[in-house]
Amino acid sequence: MPQNIAEFRIIGRIGKITSREKVRYVSVAANYNRRDGDNWKTDTLWNSVVCFSNVASQVEAAGKGDLVHVTGRVRESSHGEGNDVSYRTELIADTFSVLAKADSESD
Repeated sequence: MPQNIAEFRIIGRIGKITSREKVRYVSVAANYNRRDGDNWKTDTLWNSVVCFSNVASQVEAAGKGDLVHVTGRVRESSHGEGNDVSYRTELIADTFSVLAKADSESD
């Protein structure tokens, strides 16, 4: 039977890692090029990824500026009642890999 899925993949650089007791929140930048008249501009979009359990332990080897590849699932949740409902979309990491350390690249 087919399975319905909502998943993501990000290849980008780490901006910030926030650690809690059993979870890590990783801010990962993804760059997109767009045309602006005759020129090309790069837009940087930041994605907040939630890393639980064994994925969180892989984040410990990563640092700011590292190039990473993250895949996982998308989860939406809501809380509140009536007209006061808040929605949140979370990116839950299933895999987390460091592709290149920030200090090992020469630009």
